[in-house]
This record gives sequence, C-alpha cells and structure tokens, in this order.
Amino acid sequence: MATFTDGQHTIYHGDALSILTSEQIPDATVDLVFADPPYNIGKHFNDRRDKWPSEEAYYTWVSCWLDLCVRKLKPTGSLYVMCATQCFASFDLLLRQRLTVLSRIVWHYDSSGVQAKRHFGSLWEPIFHCVKDPKHYTFNADDILVEAKTGAQRKLIDYRKPVPTQYNTKKVPGNAWYFPRVRYRMPEYEQHPAQKPISLLERIIAASSNPKDIVLDPFAGTFTAARTAANLNRRSASIEIDEEYVKIGIRRLELAAEYKGKRLHQPLKSYEAGYSSESKNLTLFE
Repeated sequence: MATFTDGQHTIYHGDALSILTSEQIPDATVDLVFADPPYNIGKHFNDRRDKWPSEEAYYTWVSCWLDLCVRKLKPTGSLYVMCATQCFASFDLLLRQRLTVLSRIVWHYDSSGVQAKRHFGSLWEPIFHCVKDPKHYTFNADDILVEAKTGAQRKLIDYRKPVPTQYNTKKVPGNAWYFPRVRYRMPEYEQHPAQKPISLLERIIAASSNPKDIVLDPFAGTFTAARTAANLNRRSASIEIDEEYVKIGIRRLELAAEYKGKRLHQPLKSYEAGYSSESKNLTLFE
C-alpha cells in the first residue's frame, strides 16, 4: 500500500477493506463519508470487472465496508451512498440497520445515446443520505439553496399569512436532483466508466460538512469527492485500488507533478491540438 499526502488531502492506494480495517484512518474522526462503490453490474474498470459471483457475495462485501465506514464517522457524521437501481431495496435495508436514513435521493440525467428498446431504460441513480444521530448532524441549508420556481418565476402571493406575502424565491432542493452526467468534452472528464460530476458532489459536501472537516471517499475513482472537498476548503481521505486512477487523483489534487519519474498530465482529447491516434493511450503521463 502506498500513501500520498500534502497534509490536507491523503490518497491511500490499496483495497478499501484492508485500509479501513487498519489504523490508517482512525475511528470516529470523519465528518462525511461519500461512498460510490462498484454496482455489481459488470462494468470494466481497467483490469477489474464489477461483478461478484453471486448477490449474496456482493452484499456480504457491502456489509463489511459499510460497517467500517460507520466506525470511521464521528457521532455527528453523515454518510451518502450511491448504488445501482437494481440494488436500491437491499441497500435501503442494509443502511437502516446501521444508520438513520434521512433522504432517498434520485439523481436523474439525460440519455447518453441509444436507450433500451424492449423496456424503459434507466436514467437515474439512487443516493442515500444517512446520519448517525438524527438530532445532531450537519446540514447547511443556506449553502445549497436553489430557485423556487413558484415564488421566483410566477410571483404568486401566499394569502394564508396574516400579511399576504410573495412565496420564497429560494428553497432547499427536494430529493430529485438533475445534474448532467460527465461528458467527453467537459473539462472535468477523466477516463473512467462511472465518473460523477463535480456539481453533484458540491451539493453533498456543502450541505453535510463544514470548512476543515474531513471527507472520506472509500472508492475514489476519479477523485471527484476529494477535488470538490479541496475546492470547498475541506480535507479529504481517499481510497483507490487501481493504480491508473490513483494517478488521476495525484494530479487532480496536485499532490505531485510526477509519478515514478514520469510527468502527470491530463490526457489530450481527440478535438484538441496535438492529439494523435498514437498518443491517445498516453493518458496519464508521458
């Protein structure tokens, strides 16, 4: 296992269960956990395939890392978990056995191309918002306000109040969130099959943590949670098993300019000057 850190943001290169079991991240020290684990639907992450031998084996694994993440949380901590729509009910049960589920959020988005032709294709993913103590947790409502269309656009008046007043123009978001998925031409795009958008993580981290708090991401992938935490003046601890993705994290968090003697850089895209078919695989360093 290798570790990369600048004192504020730390990357652990290794298996999530092993690192969470060790004393690398002390128990009851984390303010917010954002977990976006493999969904058990067969995606390929470089040389690894997101598929367990059985559903029982998958949920046994999920139960193990969930228990460890709960241990890492402070008594006032919050945990957000994403999963596949196929797993929604099982995750709900597992989480309710350990924490209080405050919200079941639907992240919905547009189609990325051809959809299913013999059933209704999936255009959303579940996000669970959970806390250890339903009476004591962080929720910064004023930091995540969105436009209230009834109040802001239609300018309706609430005549039920003693003094008739226009409806509020801002409100806390409901539990149906629209954020576009990360596309190839977006500046934040990285070569990863399940990258989550910065805008999604901004809402989660701004709502459920404060400046200088610690955000833990046990399945870091493209390190969007850590990068967003840095943008919002939070600290982060990220775990990633795949070396290629660890390089992305080192670069995005600016922990080092080189990896094993080679310079890290964001890969050129096919529409950018200097791109060539010969160089398209030199994605993380030269």
